[in-house]
Amino acid sequence: MRVAIVSNYDWTGVINRFGQPCPEQYRRDETVERVVAALQEGGHETLLCEGDKGLLTTLERFMPPDPQAGPSGIVFNMAEGIQGEYRYTHVPAMLEMAGVPYTGSSPLGHGLTNDKVITKRLIRDHGVPTPNFRVMRRGTESTGDLRFPVVVKPCVEECSLGLQLVHEPAQLRQAVEVIVRQYSQDALVEEYIEGREVCVALLGNGALEVLPLVEQDFGGRATRLMTWEAKCVAAAAVPKICPAQIESGLETMLRDISIATFRACQCRDYARVDLRIDRSGKPFVLEINSMPGLGMLASYVLAATTAGYSFSSLVNRILDVAHKRCFGIDIP
Repeated sequence: MRVAIVSNYDWTGVINRFGQPCPEQYRRDETVERVVAALQEGGHETLLCEGDKGLLTTLERFMPPDPQAGPSGIVFNMAEGIQGEYRYTHVPAMLEMAGVPYTGSSPLGHGLTNDKVITKRLIRDHGVPTPNFRVMRRGTESTGDLRFPVVVKPCVEECSLGLQLVHEPAQLRQAVEVIVRQYSQDALVEEYIEGREVCVALLGNGALEVLPLVEQDFGGRATRLMTWEAKCVAAAAVPKICPAQIESGLETMLRDISIATFRACQCRDYARVDLRIDRSGKPFVLEINSMPGLGMLASYVLAATTAGYSFSSLVNRILDVAHKRCFGIDIP
């Protein structure tokens, strides 16, 4: 079938440069090309597209509508947005309006997970443990019963952008001011959970497949956090252990609360839940990523390959899952 892979690398395809710009400078790397190759290996006709103002015209040419059979293709969505608020929602919203099926979460799912405060409130209401937190604009607001150290980060950004560890109340105001100034948004201030960090990769919609757990191996590092550098700079990368060595009862709990988080946040097809486990063995959900990275060093890909998927079979499985959700049948 026709599969258009949509990503964001060229920021010129907008009417105006206006609103909050994406703080990340995306570079075209091998990940998108590997996804294209995987889909071609799966027998699909592919087209790589920019998720910009010209996207719908491009898609209409590539997968023209069939009045008798319905949509003639599907989008493999990897678009993280160009500018404005809740950037992950932009391409899915365009596709919803135009009637084009796609992989991954809906605008609602992406919006709920992009906003870390909404995520935390949602999952807390569903009985999922998450670190205590406050939302701040000045840094002088009451911290209430928050225990230091605390982690300070933008409410709506990805890849740990702006993340800071604050040890003393006197440092809090400056940390919050940095977030507000650099990212034009409120700061999420949450208790730092000393302990292990694990992520849970999920695949599917109905009966979710929980892939082998991945642990971030901080070793003897002074800063035991997944900072932007730890995620995006090869020299600072944190080694990963998969499958994580976790006793069965705790593993079952991690799996269950990850599924509950997926459901509460209206995710679809695939996602990754990030958790901390404190020294007493109690888990806390930090956040959920509704479009986890598919780079070869990414935790999601490591979990899948440990489960027996090749990269190609993983990508095509994500497509199959989305196709079944959209059309009610497997890809012919």
